[in-house]
Amino acid sequence: MSRTPGPGPAHGATILGVEGLTLGRDERAFLREADPWGFILFARNVDTPEQLRRLTADLREAVGRDAVVMTDQEGGRVQRLRAPHWTDWPAPLDSASDGAEAVRLRHRLMGRELRAVGIDADAAPCLDIAGDQTHEFLKNRCFGTDAATVATMGRAAAEGLLAAGVLPIVKHMPGHGRALVDSHHQLPVLDTALDELDASDFQPFRALADLPLGMTAHIRLTQLDDRPATASPAAIRLIRERIGFNGLLMSDDIGMNALSGTPAERTAAAIAAGCDVVLACNLTRAELEQVAAAAGRMTSHVQARADRALARRTPPDQVDVAGLHAELATLLG
Repeated sequence: MSRTPGPGPAHGATILGVEGLTLGRDERAFLREADPWGFILFARNVDTPEQLRRLTADLREAVGRDAVVMTDQEGGRVQRLRAPHWTDWPAPLDSASDGAEAVRLRHRLMGRELRAVGIDADAAPCLDIAGDQTHEFLKNRCFGTDAATVATMGRAAAEGLLAAGVLPIVKHMPGHGRALVDSHHQLPVLDTALDELDASDFQPFRALADLPLGMTAHIRLTQLDDRPATASPAAIRLIRERIGFNGLLMSDDIGMNALSGTPAERTAAAIAAGCDVVLACNLTRAELEQVAAAAGRMTSHVQARADRALARRTPPDQVDVAGLHAELATLLG
């Protein structure tokens, strides 16, 4: 696939992590040159609301536009903003037992906390299905143990975030729930027939295929080929055609050990396979420079997908936050 940009600005086909609580002069200069489409923040970037508002403003100033700033705020173990300044939310698997309306309200409140400090995309909901053998790194991050429940709760979470002005990012496409190993450390290999996956694992993603942003899974489907889905043209084609997702598709973190090769080689493979942008979270500056160079600039087709996603980013709805908390408390009994 050609990476030659069409008319208009062509941003870097990346979402990049940053080093700490503030931007240094050298880091700011690198970001200005790399011009990533967006940024991702981790606990290392988070101290107080005032600090975080300054950082998100500085990131946007560095690239000269209202770029997307995302984080992982799922609830449970995976949430980068925590007490005492922010709410500690329950894990998705626990949250789902309270029903869809409670999930929707929680994510409206979660989204408002994010948007208040300049974060406008959340790497949630996980649409993976939890099973008896799902690896512990993922299991309680799922919304349920069957496709219908996961789709219902995932839709509620996404609607709550969107109402708060935060873009949801569905993950991990085309489904990570059957993985027996942690893809941060090893490549999961899945032998299941595609028709069986179509009837289960693919279903939540198909049900939410209208959402603006998605993330791949570093998982190999042996029925397709010998590559991780992130680097597999066949897997990306499955996501686009069989699942029907036409939003902006980002890789999972390119630095995870499920992938092989240098950061530049991993990035080039993901872009060649059909990922729109590459997510690079925990790499050194030199490695980020390699990723930015290998990813290149967004094509006009990818930029159009990105623009459609950004059109879904609206101001938070006008609502009595205390009233939302009271409504949630009533639902929870």
